[in-house]
Amino acid sequence: MKKTTKRRLKYLSLITAAGVFAAVVWLAFYAHFEFRPAQLPLQFDLKSGSSLKSAAQQMADAGVLGNATRFVILARLLGAAGKVKAGNYEVNSPLSPLDLLRKITEGDYTQSAVTFVEGWTFRQIRKVLDEHPGVKHDTQGLSDAEIRQRLGLDQPSPEGWFFPDTYHFSSGTSDLAILRRAYRLMQSHLATQWEGRAADLPLKSPYEALILASIIEKETGKAADRPLIAAVFINRLRMGMRLQTDPTVIYGMGEAFDGDLRKRDLAADTPYNTYTREGLPPTPIAMPGLASLSAALNPARSNALYFVAKGDGSSHFSRTLEEHSRAVTKYQKSGQR
Repeated sequence: MKKTTKRRLKYLSLITAAGVFAAVVWLAFYAHFEFRPAQLPLQFDLKSGSSLKSAAQQMADAGVLGNATRFVILARLLGAAGKVKAGNYEVNSPLSPLDLLRKITEGDYTQSAVTFVEGWTFRQIRKVLDEHPGVKHDTQGLSDAEIRQRLGLDQPSPEGWFFPDTYHFSSGTSDLAILRRAYRLMQSHLATQWEGRAADLPLKSPYEALILASIIEKETGKAADRPLIAAVFINRLRMGMRLQTDPTVIYGMGEAFDGDLRKRDLAADTPYNTYTREGLPPTPIAMPGLASLSAALNPARSNALYFVAKGDGSSHFSRTLEEHSRAVTKYQKSGQR
């Protein structure tokens, strides 16, 4: 009987030891296995007062962590449960749970921020970067073409290629590094939207979608109208109608635009004058947001060919020129869309 008991205790000890060994192996493997977020670079916030469990869930929701529960176990075993620091964090490359734990417990968060606003031009982006005191100004004195070359942007213009968002960074970060992050983020969003695009769109490439999205961004006064505005332009492109959109004309005028668009401006032919030329302009005219990218590639189902601003931020949409003319008269606007 005693031998049987001893044998059972021995087996139990072996099983326990094996379990502990397996747990140690699992912990070591998990702690050092690099997790690759779906999108890089990536920023995430840890709210003030967050517990370890809450912080882990915030990171999982942001896409920087695969499994919140495993991360909590790792942190507790390493005695880091109460060391999480709130702040805005940035991930530029794949990292292991152990690296991530060190990052959020050592407070490796960013300190400065700059915001790129939807509808801004590249000139406006450069201005806000040039004026930011926390930025290292490596682009000052460079032409747009030189900046485009340093970013590896293989397009005729940098216009439209930077995603509008708030970018957090350490003081002294190069403006080129910030632009590179915004460029990669726009590439990622554009690729995702292009992959999920509606069928039979009159757009030949993601770049054409970016151009159209920039026009939609500048024409939208009320967010709810964005898919219908996209539908108007898509319908016109399908029919070979000119887009006849003022923002492209204004962009083509550059610094000559004084805030007042005149009939002679609409008649002056430039590559960006969609009253005198068919199809899309040669480049984007601004920086579109995600909603405008989505609208360009998944427009509303509508037969509308015209729209006019109603004066409250929204637009009236029409299928015929006659109906549009009545709307223009009603809302005291001139010109056609």
